[in-house]
Amino acid sequence: MMAFGFGGFSMFFMFIFWIVIAGLVVWALLQFLSGAPERAASNGRTIPGSRHDSALDVLKQRYARGEISKDEFDDMRHELSL
Repeated sequence: MMAFGFGGFSMFFMFIFWIVIAGLVVWALLQFLSGAPERAASNGRTIPGSRHDSALDVLKQRYARGEISKDEFDDMRHELSL
């Protein structure tokens, strides 16, 4: 005799429930791991070698931080445009 008359029907939904939970955990891990460079860049700092940094972007950031002078910036920007 089955408990409350549900039998295999309740076991099927329990199986589906755990499959959905496992899928959500995998999805959350993938979202977390694939978004790491973007989250790090969103706080104003970039990770060298991240796919969003171009040479000109790095040059602009260095100039904005005061690491290079305007003349150095213009020379390097000119070299990058060649």
